[in-house]
This record gives sequence, C-alpha cells and structure tokens, in this order.
Amino acid sequence: MLQPIDRAARREILRTFLEEDIGRGDVTTLAIVPVERKGVGYFVAKTPLVLAGIDVAIEVLTLLDEGLAVERSHRDGDRLGKDERPAQVRGQARALLTGERVATNLLQRLSGIATLTKQFVDAVHGTHARILDTRKTAPGLRAFDKYAVTVGGGFNHRLGLDDAILIKENHIKIAGGIHPAIEAARSFRDRVAWLEVEVTTIEELQEALKWEVDAILLDNMNPGMVRQAVEMVHAHRTTGKPLVEASGGIALDNVRRFAEAGVDWISVGALTHSAPAVDIGFEIEPA
Repeated sequence: MLQPIDRAARREILRTFLEEDIGRGDVTTLAIVPVERKGVGYFVAKTPLVLAGIDVAIEVLTLLDEGLAVERSHRDGDRLGKDERPAQVRGQARALLTGERVATNLLQRLSGIATLTKQFVDAVHGTHARILDTRKTAPGLRAFDKYAVTVGGGFNHRLGLDDAILIKENHIKIAGGIHPAIEAARSFRDRVAWLEVEVTTIEELQEALKWEVDAILLDNMNPGMVRQAVEMVHAHRTTGKPLVEASGGIALDNVRRFAEAGVDWISVGALTHSAPAVDIGFEIEPA
C-alpha cells in the first residue's frame, strides 16, 4: 500500500526535476525578464479531465519563489471541464517562466493517470472488483503515479518489491515449479505478511490451491477461463482467501467482463505506463 512521501523528501525530488530542466540557468528568461518583474499564472484545462497533482505543480513553482501567492479553486479528484482553471499563482515572473514546464509536465501526467483510472473504475461500477495499478511506472515517479491512481478511484498494488511476496512466472521457472516456489516463500512469512502466486493455466491454479496463499493472480486468461478459475477458488475458500486477481490483456472495452467473472482485483498496467497526458496549459501574464 502506498505510503505518502513526506514533504522534505518530495521537495528534494522536485528539486532534481527542476535541476534537470534548468541546468546552468534558464538563459532565455534571464536575458529577457527583469528580476523585479511580477507575473500571474493560471492553469487551464484544455479538455475534460480528473485533476491530480495540482499541489505538486504549485510546489514546483514555490521552490523557485517561496513568496508565491496561490489561489486554488479545485482540488485533486475534481472533474474539470474544458477551460476551467483549477489554480492561479502570483509572484516573480522569472520563477513562473522557469518552472512552467516541470510543473505542467507533472500535472498533465498525473491528471492523465487519474482520468484513465476513473474511466476503468466507472467501467466496473456495480461489481465488487477493485481496479489496481502495477509497478509499471516511470523510474523516479512511482509514488506520484500511484498517488494519481488513488485520486482516480483506483487502489495501489505493491509499491515495491519489499511490500509483499508475489511469485511470478519467472520465479516459478527458476524455482522448478509452483510447489517448490511456494514452499520456499512460506519460510519468509515471518518477514512479509502477504503471499500471492501467479498462474497462467487451470492446471497451475489447481496446484496453487494446495497451498495456503493470500491471493492468486490469473495472468492473461480470457474472461471465460477467469470465471472458471473464480468458481474453483470460491469452492476451495474457507476463510475468504485466497483473493482472486486478474491481469493481462485488460482494456476499457473488456474490463467489465473480467469484473463480472467475479474477481476481487483487476490490475491494469496501462494506468501508469500508457495513460495519455491530458492537455493542461499554464498561461502567464504581467501582474
């Protein structure tokens, strides 16, 4: 489960993003804009979206101008229509111009993730299936990306490899089969509370059900196979576990079929690796 980044750590990450873009200095702004010049900037949605990352975008700008005056009209999670303005800032014109790209890049990316996540969540409305993310995130952006998923109504899977034991296909190959893989993993139960195993066939599922695990991941099964697998798991359950997760080959046009097959979780890598950045502008005017 995602743990929030503390403010100091978040600011340090954002500073590295700014350093990457600014380099030895924003020579265009330094050459053209007097140091005393003030400006007002406002974010504007160019298309309908779910807002995520507005506070992060503003924090980028405040790292360049600690005296920035901020007026927010919307919060993360709000639906914005075309031309709506979620926030306005007033301060040093140089800071607004220099920080514009990093701030808008993050805001566009996170709002894109939240918007796509909300579409998946809406698509399974009325079922008990939860939409989860994966570790398929951009390096350095995982905490931000996973935060955006929660803003869109989704849930977080593992934040990292230390969160839970998830035995996947390659682990099973190296271990010599599901049986030895699960048996070895059980020796770590005192260190890691959660144990999940991935299966790709009904035969592998039958083998996995011989062991006490917390969840079973059905990988790249079609909805018909998923329904059969869910029925097998439910017949085996005695305490509400194992939970059933579906993943692989899931898109907006078929996600409801997987949800209606009875799974508990649906993990979608596309939420973070393929969500299109939404169009959000940052307009700057003299103050």
